[in-house]
Amino acid sequence: MTHTPHDAIAAGRTPRWAGSLVMGVGPILLGLTAGGILLLFTGRNPFAFYGDLLSRGLFSSNGVQDSLTRMAPLLLMAAGLVVAFRANIWNIGGDGQFLMAAALVAGFGPAVTAALPGGLGLVLLCLIGAVMGGLWTIVPSVLKAFYGVNEVITSLMMTFIGVNLANLLIKGPFRSTTTSVPQTDVTPKAHMLPYIPGTHVHVGIIVAFVAILAVHFVLTRTAFGLRLTVLGASPRAAAHAGIDVRRLIIVTFFISGAFMGLAAAIEILGVWGYVRADWNPYFGLTLFALVFLARLNALACIPLVAFYAVVSIGGHYAARRAGLPDDFMLMVVGLILLSMALTEFVAARRARRPWRLDPRRRGPGQEAPAQAAGSAGTGGEA
Repeated sequence: MTHTPHDAIAAGRTPRWAGSLVMGVGPILLGLTAGGILLLFTGRNPFAFYGDLLSRGLFSSNGVQDSLTRMAPLLLMAAGLVVAFRANIWNIGGDGQFLMAAALVAGFGPAVTAALPGGLGLVLLCLIGAVMGGLWTIVPSVLKAFYGVNEVITSLMMTFIGVNLANLLIKGPFRSTTTSVPQTDVTPKAHMLPYIPGTHVHVGIIVAFVAILAVHFVLTRTAFGLRLTVLGASPRAAAHAGIDVRRLIIVTFFISGAFMGLAAAIEILGVWGYVRADWNPYFGLTLFALVFLARLNALACIPLVAFYAVVSIGGHYAARRAGLPDDFMLMVVGLILLSMALTEFVAARRARRPWRLDPRRRGPGQEAPAQAAGSAGTGGEA
């Protein structure tokens, strides 16, 4: 039987699932290894450090519940980023959208939950957060859709504006008169999101899982998801296919921002009940990397977000036990991101050289492209 070059390439490739696993898990392992080496240089035991991290963030009842609570806003923000990135829209202004929504939800929270019975106040506050997050994307989306302005620049500028405007709201009209610390009034615990029975995990985690599953379904099983994919691959092709590109850009940006705002509402109504001035969890940039590690797959975001939640909860405990500043875990996350970039670079280089196979694995009739081209040329001259 004659073997084609395509057969040879296919024979040398690893299964797609294995490649995705390596590309997703590899950078994490490399980053953790580099962090362990740094711990050795500082005289700490890396095994003890990572052991404390896992024991606090994963292997204790309180740790697991704290990690699940942390996952709720992270999953919602990841859902928003997946929607935007699938359409090749770079919404990196998530922190500004998050904080603007958080300021409004915390500012209106006590009055709304006191005025509306049952869960109606919570639903309204979540809607306020989602709408605020979506509205904060209007400027970059319109500039991109109608004038071709780079959304990386405009969404980043809107983040700076959003962060400072949120602080002005907290220090101004929303400032509490019952404390000297600049913060909003506190929403009573009885009016916040209820806990899942038998735990101290609020029901926002259920909302987050439903949202990420819904995003996966929409992107993979609906016409809207197909339009986003076509837009992400080629705006010109999308226009030729009859898609209203400008409208789709604005709608996609709004949906992405709405998820950021909903994440803020869930975080405030489920955990804090108020917002202090200058508070910023900086979730956006970290999730930016996690979503790319997941290859823009909403389902793949779940284990990566869970990993980050465990590292976030357990890392602070481990750092204190080791006598290190909390910023050490941020450095480990940075090493993971650097490993991701290196992994992408190596994968891209290998993809450009698909014929670098072990000669012993070539079957009869299989030869390198240069040899095949030479044989063809000789045959043509003959």
